[in-house]
Parts: sequence; C-alpha cells; structure tokens
Amino acid sequence: MEKKTVLFVCSFNSVRSQIAEGLLNARCNTRYLAYSAGVAPAGLNPYAVSVMREIGIDISSQRSKKLEIFHGVHFDYVITMCDGVKQAVTGSIPEGATILHRTFVSPSETRKDKAEILADFRKLRDKINDWLGEIFPDCPDALQE
Repeated sequence: MEKKTVLFVCSFNSVRSQIAEGLLNARCNTRYLAYSAGVAPAGLNPYAVSVMREIGIDISSQRSKKLEIFHGVHFDYVITMCDGVKQAVTGSIPEGATILHRTFVSPSETRKDKAEILADFRKLRDKINDWLGEIFPDCPDALQE
C-alpha cells in the first residue's frame, strides 16, 4: 500500500504545523507521510519540541521550511492551520489534493511564566491530536499509546 502524503502549512512553520507533522508521522507512519512548511519560516519552537517529547515523540530533527520548496510536489492532502496561510496556498496547491483547513491559535509566549506557556502548548498539541483523529480516523491516537 502506497503512503498518502500530507502537507501541513501555517505562517511560521514553528509550532502548529510542526506539531501536526510529528503527530501524524507518529500516529500513522505506515499509511501517511507528513511534511510541514510555512509562508515565513521562523525556526522550530523549543516549547513545541518539549511538549511533543512529553508524549514520546521527538520532533527536534524537524526543520522549519519555506512553502516554496514544495512547489510542484504532489500531496494527497494540504492542510492549512491558520487563516493567513489559507489564502497564500490557494494558487499553489496541486490538482487532486484534498484541501482541509482549521485555524489553531499559536500559543503566546509573552507575559507568561514557563509553566503557563507549557500548559498552552500542551492544550494546542492535544487539540491538534484530537482533530487529526477526526480527519484520519484510521490512525491510532498518539496520546493514548
């Protein structure tokens, strides 16, 4: 069985799309191959790495990538994760791709202590994980294993 390919896209490819890539690859690497990209890549957020490590998923080797590097690459699914990006990818999605969108607000790191920031990142991780279970029901839950 050939793996289906999935591209998660958000503005900076530092949190939301990185978490989604890590979760889907951990949940269902026999059926899907996930990638992520951003319109203006800003580097992998260390809090995203931390909250993923808490559930046994290491995303520390993932890199923040510019959407343009995937120009011309066919994906079975292109999933936008914030409103600003939804418009940016519209013209560059290959024919045949299933396009999905859900806005996830990236956690703020301003005026909070480390415990509050980590709590916000955990909530985001769990929301993304739950949503992935809805759109890819054939994959086991990464948080329950």
